[in-house]
Amino acid sequence: MGSRVELFAAIRRDARVEEISIRELARRHGVHRRTVRHALASAEPAPRKAPTRSAPRLDPFKDAIDGMLRADLDAPRKQRHTATRILARLVDEQAATGLSYSTVRDYVRVRRAQIDLEGGRRLEAFIAQHHGPGEEAEVDFGEVWVVLGGVRTKCYMFVLWLSHSGKAIHRVYPTQAQEAFLQGHIEAFDAIGGIPTKHIKYDNLTSAVTAVIHGPGRARNENDRWVLFRSHYGFDAFYCQSGIEGAHEKGGVEGAVGWFRRNHLVPMPEVDSLDQLNEQIKAWEAADEDRRISGRLNTIGHDFTAEQPLLRPLPMEVFEPGLVLNPRVDRSSMISVRMV
Repeated sequence: MGSRVELFAAIRRDARVEEISIRELARRHGVHRRTVRHALASAEPAPRKAPTRSAPRLDPFKDAIDGMLRADLDAPRKQRHTATRILARLVDEQAATGLSYSTVRDYVRVRRAQIDLEGGRRLEAFIAQHHGPGEEAEVDFGEVWVVLGGVRTKCYMFVLWLSHSGKAIHRVYPTQAQEAFLQGHIEAFDAIGGIPTKHIKYDNLTSAVTAVIHGPGRARNENDRWVLFRSHYGFDAFYCQSGIEGAHEKGGVEGAVGWFRRNHLVPMPEVDSLDQLNEQIKAWEAADEDRRISGRLNTIGHDFTAEQPLLRPLPMEVFEPGLVLNPRVDRSSMISVRMV
């Protein structure tokens, strides 16, 4: 069957050449007489109207969805609602039933653009890789916003992600300074009950790296206290290349930061202290073990159960993450402090 334009051309040609009736044209071309009249009136068919699909089950929840999207106007970019998160909140908070993801997604796509326009404003991917159990992990910090004691506060979430199982440990700190960096490792190692046997991947964080040595290879000048920490726990650091060249090298933990932030920290959590938030995070981590990462056969918990016994055992003594301060007094009685 030809296009609608070709159909209109045939109708107009037959009417012009044979001068036959509208009824006969409709019978010959197998169309309604209304279509014949349209063809005779214009050679160009009118554009098809996209069907307007009603979603009566969504109607009672549209105001709630609009409220979430309007709240996103003032939320950090990486902590705005996705359609999945909106659907989860409707089920949990509004007792919604019978809603499909596609229905919510289609409504959110249209309304988000409209609300963004009204508000005057207008991704994240990682490469899945396979790694031996217990061998590798990746570490990163991600910004998060928390309503802390009633005040909206910018904090930093330390994440250690096991490459084989996808098991992730998250802890939120007020800074991403070296003390928080080391404390995050200590809590993560305690939570997983061991240490990766091969290496842990990092960006060139200032808590670990004092200088990147340019040229072939991955040579770095490392912070002395960081070297001491690694020696204490017995693991190697793998530093990703700077810039675009290293963008794919630790996509696992970057994806984990984004997933956790979207699914557990939207809307912004309201807590009295970061200790309270971190206790809640532990419960979320336990629940997330039942999740299956896209493209993987087993759940996180299933693969972590097999991976955990292959980790290197923890040392008997715990490393003190606090900064070591060495005050010095010069001849002018000026005190300087060197941090190791």
